[in-house]
Amino acid sequence: MNPIRVWHDVTPAIFQEIRAAGEPAVMQGLAADWPLVRAADAAGYLRGLALPGSVNYMRAPPEVEGRMHYGATIASRNFVREEASFGTFLDRLAEQAVADRPDAMALQGLPAAQLMPGFAEANPMPLVPGIAPRLWIGNAAKVAIHHDPTENIAVVGAGRRRFTLFAPEQVGNLYMGPFDPTPAGVQVSMVHLTAPDLTRYPRFATALEAGLVAELDPGDALYIPYQWYHHVEALDAFNVLVNYWWDPVPDASPWEAMMHGFVSLRSLPADQRRAWRAMFNRYVFMTDGDPGEHLPHEARGVLGAHSPQAIAQMRAMLFDGLRKRLRR
Repeated sequence: MNPIRVWHDVTPAIFQEIRAAGEPAVMQGLAADWPLVRAADAAGYLRGLALPGSVNYMRAPPEVEGRMHYGATIASRNFVREEASFGTFLDRLAEQAVADRPDAMALQGLPAAQLMPGFAEANPMPLVPGIAPRLWIGNAAKVAIHHDPTENIAVVGAGRRRFTLFAPEQVGNLYMGPFDPTPAGVQVSMVHLTAPDLTRYPRFATALEAGLVAELDPGDALYIPYQWYHHVEALDAFNVLVNYWWDPVPDASPWEAMMHGFVSLRSLPADQRRAWRAMFNRYVFMTDGDPGEHLPHEARGVLGAHSPQAIAQMRAMLFDGLRKRLRR
């Protein structure tokens, strides 16, 4: 695996350069001045901000070694979900910190405003103004390889984290599990990164060769581009991650388009799939340039449909076609 490029003194302008490159980036010390990062007792700092209320978290026995995943079957899990007040959750984490063989515990993706309404103002993220932070709190747990259908900035608030990233093109080497059911809401790899079975999953060796890795300290941040696969390993007895998800094209629906492809394309004969692959490459992915550049602007029709009004018109046509098929 190769190291992720490290950037220093990242400003909003520099961050736009990072995004334009479309590659992962470690932004060292980006949040070094956050009160959370500077706190001598990060758990105590969060406890002081929290409102009353309960949180849901995952808990796995020591033999899992922090790898929360499927159980013996796809229908089962190797962890349980529990609910407690936030203070009780922190107390239970503290108990596990002194245990000889601790349970793995992870509170995942909690909207900060839901529990700590002043968190975002006290710990600002100027690179993505207006995007709400989420909290990931736990001990030495591991998040299986997965991807998010968004861009992502992940900031280490306490503890250390190791990130391993794979480009979208590695999907065929990652042995992804089913879209449904999933252990925790997103499709995950069936391979355990920290204990891979290369006999059962041989192509994963190719993914490892192409993988990118970085270990982040408190105050460091990582930019994860759209749909890059990533594995996250918390390394200490108490860890806090703060992340920001956003979609620059929120009205797009590529997931629905892929599901429609499952229905309409996968069952076609090989020669027809070949024809449609060429059509998609030409007209959707534009692998050899603008497919309508040889036509007058007024004659491009859907090839030149980029305005919100034109997109809405095409959506209406799609919905109408789906309704007609459902009535058959």
